[in-house]
Amino acid sequence: MAPSIFIGGIWPPKGIEPFDPWTIPLANTLILLLSGAAITWAHHAIVANMREEADIAFKATLFWAVYFTVLQLFEYIYAPFSISDSVYGASFFMMTGFHGFHVLIGTIFISVCFMRFRLGHFTSNHHIGFEAAAWY
Repeated sequence: MAPSIFIGGIWPPKGIEPFDPWTIPLANTLILLLSGAAITWAHHAIVANMREEADIAFKATLFWAVYFTVLQLFEYIYAPFSISDSVYGASFFMMTGFHGFHVLIGTIFISVCFMRFRLGHFTSNHHIGFEAAAWY
């Protein structure tokens, strides 16, 4: 649990300026919470057969997912460190990159579900594809 002497014995390593957690990281956390609430809203609306409300909830979910991805790209572009800047840069970009990829795949999954919803493929009793996307 103690930082190695090879990185200066401190975390983050010497020379690394981490992001202020009260800026983009906090915004992305709130965005993820909002997208989770929106997809839950869409699920409840589908179960209650409230198609107009489900449509709005789908759009809100997709908006927040795309917004998260854009903010993460912004964070990558303006990061004061790179993936090659010691273990900190490698850890940061690997963890956030895998999570960003997860969000991107989820956005595609939910987009397909939204198209299927608009085509009438989901009913209050038959929407397992949507549930799989929401669980993902």
